Amino acid sequence: MPQTVVEKIAQAHMVEGPTGRPLRAGDFLSIRPLHVMTHDNTAAVMKKFRAIGAERIADPRLPVFILDHDIQNRSEANLSKYRSIEAFARRMGVDFFPAGSGIGHQVMVEQLYVRPGAFVVASDSHSNMYGALGALGTPVVRTDAAAIWATGEFWWQIPRTIQVILEGSLPEGSTGKDVILLLCGLYNEGEVLNAVVEFTGPGVAALPIDARLSISNMTTEWGALAGWFPADPATLAYLRARRQALGLPGRDRIKEEEIDRWASDPPGPDPGARYAARIRLDLGQVAPQVTGPDTVQITTPMAEFEKDRVAIRKAYLVSCVNSRLADLEAAARVLKGKKVADSVELYLSAASREIQEEAERSGAWSALIEAGARPLPPGCGPCIGLGTGLLEPGEVGISATNRNFKGRMGSRDARCYLASPEVVAASAAAGYIRSPRESAAIGRPERRLEMLEAGAAPGGKVEILDRFPDRIRGRLLWLPQDNLNTDGIYGKDYTYREDMTPADMARVVMENYDPEFSGRAEAGDILVGAFNFGTGSSREQAVTCLQARGIALVAAGSFSQTYLRNAFNNGFLCIESPDLIRRLRVIFREREAAGECTVIPGDALEVDFRSGVILYRGESFRFPPLGTVPQSLVIAGGVENLVRRKLGLAGTT
Repeated sequence: MPQTVVEKIAQAHMVEGPTGRPLRAGDFLSIRPLHVMTHDNTAAVMKKFRAIGAERIADPRLPVFILDHDIQNRSEANLSKYRSIEAFARRMGVDFFPAGSGIGHQVMVEQLYVRPGAFVVASDSHSNMYGALGALGTPVVRTDAAAIWATGEFWWQIPRTIQVILEGSLPEGSTGKDVILLLCGLYNEGEVLNAVVEFTGPGVAALPIDARLSISNMTTEWGALAGWFPADPATLAYLRARRQALGLPGRDRIKEEEIDRWASDPPGPDPGARYAARIRLDLGQVAPQVTGPDTVQITTPMAEFEKDRVAIRKAYLVSCVNSRLADLEAAARVLKGKKVADSVELYLSAASREIQEEAERSGAWSALIEAGARPLPPGCGPCIGLGTGLLEPGEVGISATNRNFKGRMGSRDARCYLASPEVVAASAAAGYIRSPRESAAIGRPERRLEMLEAGAAPGGKVEILDRFPDRIRGRLLWLPQDNLNTDGIYGKDYTYREDMTPADMARVVMENYDPEFSGRAEAGDILVGAFNFGTGSSREQAVTCLQARGIALVAAGSFSQTYLRNAFNNGFLCIESPDLIRRLRVIFREREAAGECTVIPGDALEVDFRSGVILYRGESFRFPPLGTVPQSLVIAGGVENLVRRKLGLAGTT
């Protein structure tokens, strides 16, 4: 069966999973990644690693530690944390990059830890950026990172793939940032949620690597789990240039003969691979965009937006998405002979130390400083709401970063817009959001979305391990709300309380969604949610509170991938069946229309794990069968216990 590129890369890195057939979307498997990057959160992963009982890292070549988030914090507590991470790296033989080296994702790319066809992960959501070089880059949670350190492996479920066909080339003044901002606003109804976005088509060749890095990075904000570009001549030229620029050992991470092999046989999908959807975009219709405020789902062409002359107080040329050399040079050209407006503070930070040094040699850095930019060390800083220059209450900011969520870059009472580095520079000089040149009156492109039949969930009988149930039967609890978030499942008032017992958690479960839920639910019930169940924060209690209430499992049309990872990492069953949710919406449409938060019809639903079928009222609905990988997690009671078992440590279940 022809495979998409994500299926092929997963197949090449599989340690355990379905055998006897090609992997496909929906399959669970165990993956051995090429690398796992952690940043300041390395300290938190170290705690999980030690809690497991592990004493050494299974393969010291896999982890990479790069300090980048809170590097402006010179407190003794933070410096002590950094020293402990460095000492741990030295003791374990792990590659370590100290504060000031740059933002982790940029360092991973420029130091050649990322290669075409590789599976590279990070304990950070913007690991999607690695897809610009033909790798599969995707985030993992901290427990996963600890598991990779201890065993070299982590579990994964292959997502669906959406093909984005790029045509034409960008007009003058439009950038890769404008491409992804436009896509975020044009397809803002969950079309790519939890999918891999595979960019293809003749327009790819017209995009430089910097543009691809920006686009793949922000597929995160678009809702995707990964964004992938083919390894074409531009990719290989970039890799050769990086080899020339690096000394040892960096240069040897990719061999010249490997680049020659990718030139003749680049990683890519099979002809006839099946996609969940297809989007087409003519790059010639991409105008400079501004996004916001406070959301990436509202984008407006600059030609239309700048008429409002929205005044700004702060501007930002920082982050892993748009602080590379080409970005800084573009901003410097805009500010040449100009000054930052007296009413504006412009903050500047390169994506890495190497990029800052290149910008200093090219003159771009000094040009920006002379114009009035305020330099910050190469790191995340204000993009993540840390350090100097945060937005104060009532202020408006324009930023070349990847996120403008309310409160992320400072006060929740501020407003933040996103745009390209050129627009940020022009706005900083003007004192209001504007384009550096007369914006072309390019209209908003039409949506060109084709939904495809990507095939049913993987079928067939699966092996059932000892101590894993063949079937589960339980009373149906139907929660019809899409995007039911973790705040609704387990409220913020309890998230950071350490005194909550399992009984306390069971009592407040779903309190913000349906205050009567806990009193109506019974042990052994099967909860059925709608689509994108568990979206929102990464709090694990949104899983463990349902376990505490005795819920047998959760079925949904789709899950937030962070929620799904937290569920199986805690040994809690989750299954996806879109057809079941669509049918329940028909059966209970009147009760849903009447505003019932939790519909309890009183009858039972049955899940057959051997066949991958849900049975309800004489009808059957498929779900991706749970193979040995997720079964093992449930049997062990979660990933930490499973890792202990693999390491032969005492205290496993």
